This record gives sequence, C-alpha cells and structure tokens, in this order.
Amino acid sequence: MLKPYFLFLLTCLSSLFITGCEQVQDDAIRLEQARSLAPSNKDLNDIYQRSCVTCHANPDTQAPLTGDLIAWQPRIDKGMETLLTHVVNGFGGMPPFGMCMDCSAEEFEQLIEFMAQSK
Repeated sequence: MLKPYFLFLLTCLSSLFITGCEQVQDDAIRLEQARSLAPSNKDLNDIYQRSCVTCHANPDTQAPLTGDLIAWQPRIDKGMETLLTHVVNGFGGMPPFGMCMDCSAEEFEQLIEFMAQSK
C-alpha cells in the first residue's frame, strides 16, 4: 500500500506536469497567432514585415508577441505617448525606431495598435 505522503507527492507532480503542458500549449497558440497576423493595410503590412515581425513573432527575443493581449496590456496601460517614446529612443532590447528609420509617429502608433490588437 502506498503511503499517504507518497500519494500526495504523486498528485502534486502530476498536477504540475498538466499545468506545464497547458502553458506550453498556450505558448504555442500565441506563437501561431503572432506568426499568422498581418496588417490589412498594404503599406503598414510592408513596414510590419520588414521591421516588426522578426521580433514580435519570435518568443526568443522577449518582445511581446503580436496579438498577445496579456503581454501588451501593461505596455498599453503606460499610454501611447510612452510607447512612442520607447519606439523612437529604443527600450530594453528594442532598437531605436524599431528598425524603421523612415516611419512616422502615426505609422508607429498604427503598428503598436495592430500588434497590441487594441483597436
């Protein structure tokens, strides 16, 4: 007969495994979503494809994935002015101008709104 503490340990480990599997599945869904989204506006999509997708559809970069509302919400809460300042000046691992030296503030704002799916 199994000792009660062994059963408890076994239960804890199995629930940890299941929770870990759910997290991996959620991460895979967010990654697939990030890789499948693209702005409907052709000009904005061109900018997104050449300047944003490399980081915002790659979890290894630590950038918030496109469409990941949970990752974007704390950033959106800081306000668009702060986000634009971060884009222009660079922030954390993000290079200045987000690798789009010819983008306008309006284009950056549209890209942020698209990636954060905030509009």
